[in-house]
Amino acid sequence: MTPAASSPPPRRIVVLGTGGTIAGRATQSSDNIGYKAGEVGVAQLLESAGTPQGGHGEMVLEQVAQVDSKDMGFALWQQLAQRCAHWLAQADVAGVVITHGTDTVEESAFFLQTVLAPGKPVVLTCAMRPSTALVPDGPQNLVDAMAVARTPGARGVMVVCAGKIHSPHDVQKVHSYLVDPFSSEPAGLLGVVEEGAVRRFRDWPAPASEPHPQTLLERVLSTPPAAWPRVELLSSYAGANGQMVQALMAQGVRGIVVAGTGNGTVHAELHEALIQAVAAGVAVQRSTRCLFGQVLATAADTLTDSQGLSPLKARIHLMLALLTQTP
Repeated sequence: MTPAASSPPPRRIVVLGTGGTIAGRATQSSDNIGYKAGEVGVAQLLESAGTPQGGHGEMVLEQVAQVDSKDMGFALWQQLAQRCAHWLAQADVAGVVITHGTDTVEESAFFLQTVLAPGKPVVLTCAMRPSTALVPDGPQNLVDAMAVARTPGARGVMVVCAGKIHSPHDVQKVHSYLVDPFSSEPAGLLGVVEEGAVRRFRDWPAPASEPHPQTLLERVLSTPPAAWPRVELLSSYAGANGQMVQALMAQGVRGIVVAGTGNGTVHAELHEALIQAVAAGVAVQRSTRCLFGQVLATAADTLTDSQGLSPLKARIHLMLALLTQTP
């Protein structure tokens, strides 16, 4: 009996363009800051990286948006989640690459990992210099992202920049202009890309349990972005008070994440206002404004902590949690 032929491994890579500095254009090649983001199409980015659409296996290109990532919003997040879910469900698709701006890439990556928890790789990449720079960093970052997306066994959402592979939970932008602006300390990198080969240091981001719980993704895709729960960020600092909390409550805020000092400590006046907000039904979490480290809970805590998440990611996590609770 002739054995049944095994199915060929998935080969297609889907590249979703959203704009950002990687797609930016300046009038002079010496200008690395006075550019307009989101000007160059994703097909042209692939060409500049020496990876035309027909090269290195079949690719699918989609221009989802052309935005400066500082202007990233819920509607585009919803669209990205839908397009990723669509393509990841195709048996012949090996992974998805998303070109993105550096300013909010850590937020988009965390959102997509929380919503999708994919068993295939979704790799966000970016640049700190526009495509017109004398020495643009985008082409190499895109080539590296493609290498990660093609790596057998790769899974989960990742950020690839400057040859480094970051997890969505840990990555933070920590520098305003260096071409290697991200850190994943103290947990460390997932791995690196060396001349097209991936060397891994840690496990890939965990996929969803089987069968995949669809409740969150379905709620994200079916709820108009304007109806997503409003969760705001506040910070504690010398002289802080509760006026912003009171203003947010008057506007119907559903949740507040406070970036506290040190181990999530909060100025007494601000703390009192947050306690009142909790009593009124507002969800409140404490994170820390410190770049590294997380809030360690104590028996005396009166406000819940963010379970190790940075303020930015705690806001997303709380918003999604509230979204699943919305009738």
